[in-house]
Amino acid sequence: MCAGRTLEGAGCVTWWGFSPALDLVSIGAVRQKGRVNVLLVGSGDPRHILKTIAHLRDTDTLHVWVVENCLEVVARQLLLLSLALTHPRSMGLQEKTEVFLEIFGNSEVRSQTEQMLRHMARQLSLGVTNTLTGLNNSCLDTTHLRFKDRDDLDRIFKQWIHPPSPSPSISKAWDSRVRQHLGTRYDSRLGCFDWDLMMKLHQRHCTVINKQQYIRWRERGVAFEMREGLYQSTNHSVLSTRILNHRGDRVAVRGYWGDIVSSPYLSFGIETDNKTLMKTQNGQHTKTAQDISYHNVQELLQSFSSRGLSSSHEEMQEANAQDSLQVPAPSLSEATQKSPNELLTLCGVNVTFLPVDSLSKLPDKQKYNCLFDSIYCSASMVHQLGPSLRLIAAPKAVLVVELADYLLDLSKEQVAGFAEKVDNIARGAGFKPLEEIRGIFATYTLQEG
Repeated sequence: MCAGRTLEGAGCVTWWGFSPALDLVSIGAVRQKGRVNVLLVGSGDPRHILKTIAHLRDTDTLHVWVVENCLEVVARQLLLLSLALTHPRSMGLQEKTEVFLEIFGNSEVRSQTEQMLRHMARQLSLGVTNTLTGLNNSCLDTTHLRFKDRDDLDRIFKQWIHPPSPSPSISKAWDSRVRQHLGTRYDSRLGCFDWDLMMKLHQRHCTVINKQQYIRWRERGVAFEMREGLYQSTNHSVLSTRILNHRGDRVAVRGYWGDIVSSPYLSFGIETDNKTLMKTQNGQHTKTAQDISYHNVQELLQSFSSRGLSSSHEEMQEANAQDSLQVPAPSLSEATQKSPNELLTLCGVNVTFLPVDSLSKLPDKQKYNCLFDSIYCSASMVHQLGPSLRLIAAPKAVLVVELADYLLDLSKEQVAGFAEKVDNIARGAGFKPLEEIRGIFATYTLQEG
C-alpha cells in the first residue's frame, strides 16, 4: 500500500506542531492591545492558543479563529482545550498537566487517562450535536462548522468512546509506520534514531531532548511517562482513517498517520522562561524536554485558572494542595458526580472553529474583511496562502509562518528552499519581512497602501 505523504516521517495528520508555542499578541514591533483577532491556519495543537491566553492582559479581549486541514485534528484541539478548561474542583493542576501531556504526546496512556478521554469525548459528543448552542462553554464555538462537519466530529468522538471493531493495535500501527519510513534500515533503527537526534535535532539547538526519552518515543510513541503506572491503553485520539491505494483499489485504513520523527517535545519542551531548567553540568542538560514540557504546560494551565476561575480562591488552593501533597486525586466517577461537565469560562476569550476548507472563502465574506490582527500559518498549510490574504488582514497585521527547520526528512537545501518559497508567497500577498528570515519562523507585517 502507499499513501504519498504517509510514508514520510512527518505524516499526513498534524497531531502536534513542528515549532514552540508563541504568544501571537506580542509578536511585532508593538504589542497588540484591546480586542485582538487571531487566525490560526493548521497549527495542529492548541499550544499557541494556550500561550497567547496566558500572556493576555486583563483589559484585552481575544478571539481566536481556527482552520485545520482535517476534522480529526479539530476533534483533538477541542479535547485538549476542554481538558485545559476543566474546573480545578474536578481535576487538580498536577493531574491535569499529566493527563494533558499523555493525551498530547503518547500513543499509549495509563488506564485512568483513557477513562478521562472517554468521559470528555462523551461531553464533546453531546456538545457538537446541539444544533442551537454547540459546545457547553462560551469560550469554545463550533457553530460556524457545517452540520455535516459537526456530525463527523460526533462520529470521531464516538469512535474514541467505542472504538470500531476490529480496532487496530496502536503498537502495531506505530511499528508499521516506522517500518515504512525506515525500509531496509529498520533492523538498525536504534542507530537511525540516534543519528536523527544527535545530527539533526541537537544540531538545530534542541540539545535538551534526552536520548533515552527520544528513542523510547521513536520505538513506542510514548513521549511522556511521569508517574509509576502501565502505559498500555490506546490513545484513540491519535488514530484516524486514511484512504490508501491497494492493487488499484482505494481502501480505508485506520491507523496512526502522524509524526514519527520530530517528536511532540518541540511544542512545549525546547524553550522556557525558567532558565534554571536549561542549566547544564559537564556539558549535559540537568533537565529533560519532558521536565520542561511539564513546567511550561503547568504554568499555562495555571494561567487559565487565574483568568477564568469562577469558584473561590480557597477552593483552587485546596485542589492544588492535594496535588502538591500527592494525595490521590478523586476517581473519575467521584469527579463527575461533583461536576459532570464543569468547564472554566475565560473572561474575554473566544475560540471559534471554522470549516476545514474555509481559508480560501474568507476573503469573499464581508465579516472577515480586514479582521485579523495576527495570522499564523503552519508549514503544512503554506500552500493555501495566496494574494487574497491581504483582504482579511487588519492594517499593520502580523503574519507568522512556521518554517521547515524541524521537518527532519528535509535536507538543508530543501529547508532553505522552503523558506524562500514562504518569502515569495508573503511578499506576493502584500507583506514585508519584520526581520531577516532565520530559524523556526518567518514574520511579516502588512505593507501600507
